[in-house]
Order: sequence, then structure tokens, then C-alpha cells
Amino acid sequence: MELFTKTLFLCLALALTNGAPAHHDAAVDDASLPDRCDGIGFDAITPDKNGTTFFFRGSHLWEGFHGPAQLSNESFQELDDIHNIGHVDAAFRMHNIEHQDDHDHIYFFLDDKVFSYYDQALEEGYPKEIQQDFPGVPSHLDAAVECPKGECMADSVLFFKGQDVHVYDIVTKTVKTKTWSHLPVCTSALRWLEHYYCFHGNNFTKFHPVFGEVSGVYPKDARSYFMKCPNYGHGGDYKVLKCSDVKIDAITTDDAGKSYLFAGSIYKRLDTRRDGLHAFPITRSWKEVTKGVDAVFSYADNIYLIKDDQVYIYNAAAHYTLIDGYPKTLKEELGIEGHVDAAFVCPDDQTVHIIIGGTISAIDLSATPRVVLRERPLPFSDIDAALCSAEGINVFKGATYYHYESPMTLAMSRIAPEPLNVTRAMMGCEE
Repeated sequence: MELFTKTLFLCLALALTNGAPAHHDAAVDDASLPDRCDGIGFDAITPDKNGTTFFFRGSHLWEGFHGPAQLSNESFQELDDIHNIGHVDAAFRMHNIEHQDDHDHIYFFLDDKVFSYYDQALEEGYPKEIQQDFPGVPSHLDAAVECPKGECMADSVLFFKGQDVHVYDIVTKTVKTKTWSHLPVCTSALRWLEHYYCFHGNNFTKFHPVFGEVSGVYPKDARSYFMKCPNYGHGGDYKVLKCSDVKIDAITTDDAGKSYLFAGSIYKRLDTRRDGLHAFPITRSWKEVTKGVDAVFSYADNIYLIKDDQVYIYNAAAHYTLIDGYPKTLKEELGIEGHVDAAFVCPDDQTVHIIIGGTISAIDLSATPRVVLRERPLPFSDIDAALCSAEGINVFKGATYYHYESPMTLAMSRIAPEPLNVTRAMMGCEE
């Protein structure tokens, strides 16, 4: 569990890059590669459609949250080989489902040109003048970041040049310019889990995407939060977790499609596959839950956290606000007693299934008081967690899991199916 906890905290790590000449042979000695921890900063940051985040500086990039630098043209060939760019000024991913022509494209900016990539291949007709694709947006940009409607007033892109921010409306193709003199000059920008970060040198500052307000104590050193670096933050003891070492305490998916994996005193949040897994202390979102969780499930815009004999209910839509009167005991809230090993609610269902030891109980959440509908034995015990989705139920035991088609097949089964191995896609571990 100690190894897993360290790894989850390190999923907060992003990356930094270092400048290099425009052209290199592909086979570069590791000693000559740029060091992400040197504190110089980076030119651009952008995720791709699969959630892999790329960090650029000079002719190099880092792919993902850890690992060595590589030449940019190994992932985006035309950035160096054809157009002799060697670096980019700014970059962002266009994530706009309503506009399929641009959805999941990555845009790179250099001087007065824009390059559009899809699946790491340059789109036909590019590069173009920036004004052709983004009228009103200036050249020689410093940074760019997407800002979806709901976080900005409309689906937008924030373009940074000096202390001016050019807010480009994707639908109307109009630009409004603001001056945020209180914000440092951003060399790159990142949207991460509904938060916005301006990176400047080895520091970063979190800001509000509409007003530019900075709340909290900033700037902060990115080496303590966004990468693995010796003697900084959580990075010094970093080890890559093998999938065979995975062990979680609880898992759930809420009504908005966000998944949460709990282990020890931290949790990993997965918004979508495109955004990757990210780790935080449990108390960051659920401050009253200070000793970890035994089980968790989601129902009707609420998330239920169970620890020992206490049930905490939080309103997910209200930024995880604890509902008045909670926590309550298991007996008061669910009509059961014992140590809960796992819990799950299937999509569009009003029944929570609670696993205690070798028994699974079905409880009607629409009833007041809560009613235990049935109780059945399971073909195994010592369950760590369980999750129900449209594809069925996964029951986790350490680094393996068992798949069932439905709660009925799980409850009626007398022989456990063949165990399957946890994968990198599920937990962000290394194979």
C-alpha cells in the first residue's frame, strides 16, 4: 500500500523540458537529453485525444507524466523534419464535440503560422496563417489553452501574449482582449481538472479563466507539484507502480461519468480517458474523511463514502458538500451492520449492493427507511472493491478482478470466474 500511495501522489506530476538545437539524430545519448528538473520552463503544453499530455521545450518533448525526453519530431514528424520548426510558441487541443471538423485536433503555433494535427499527423493544407483559422488572434503567441462553455462564457480558447489575454469564441470566431497585469507572463498554459495554470519558468500560478483572479498563495514551484524531481515535493521517492502491485480500497463512477479510485489516504480521479488519472489527498475533496475509506458508491448526484460504521454523503454537484446530519451509522442509513468491503450501484438503478465478507446484500435506496431486499452468499470473500457499469461488474481483489454480466450473476454464482489482471488503462500502472 505504501508503494501504491507514493505512486498515486506522483500522478500529480506533469513534466518540464529543456531547450535543444533544432536537428538531432534519433539516437541521442541519455546524458545529452534535457533535464525536466532544471527549472527553465517549457514552451507549450497540450493533451492529445487519448489524454496523453505533451510538454514541449526547444526541439524536445516529454510524453506523459514521467519518462525521458524525446525529440518532438518522433511524435509530430513535421514539427522538425519538414518545416524546420524546432520549437513551438503555443499549443492546445480543440475539444469540442459539437464541431466535429475540429474536435480532438491539436493546434501548434509558431510565429505567424498555425499547424493542425490529428492523430499526430499534419492536416492537409497546413501550415496556415493564424488569421485564417483564428481571425483576430495575434502572432508570436506565448501560450494557449482551451476553455469549454461552463468554465468560460462560451466554448473558447485563451491566447496569451505578454499580459494580454485574447479570448477567442470558437462558435462566433470573435475575439475579446483583456489585460491581466497581475498575472505573470505565461510561457505555457494548462487546463487540468477544471483548473487553469499559467506556467512561467519553474513556477506556476493558478488563475480563474474568466476573470484572471488568483486565489491562494502563488506562484508555486512546479517541481514540487507537477513532476518527479529529487528533493522536491513528493518526487524524490518516486517508483513506477507495477500493475501486479495494485491494491485499491474502493471505486465508483458518478452520474457525470467521473471515476474515483481510493487507496489509503488518497484518491485518483479520472474524468475521461482523454484526461488521464490524477491523484489527490481524500481530504482535498472530502475534508471530514480523514482515515481513508472502506467502500464508496454514487447515487442521485450524491457520493457515499463508508468508513468503519460511518456513512458520509456528499453532494457532488455542490463541490462535494457534506449533507447536513452526516455522518450517520450504517445501521441508521442502510439498515446493515458489519465491516463493508465493497459497494456498488449500477447505472439507472436504485439498488446498492453491499459486500460484507462472503455476503452480498441488495438495499433499496428509494425506500425510507432503507430496506434490505435480499442477502446471498458469494463464492469468495476478502473483496477490495467493486464497480458496476454498462458492461457489467468488476470485483477487485488486489491486482486481479472478476467480471460478471450483472448483479444477478454475481449474487447467484457459486464458482468464481477466471481472475483477470488489472491493466494500465484501468489504473495507470506499468505492465
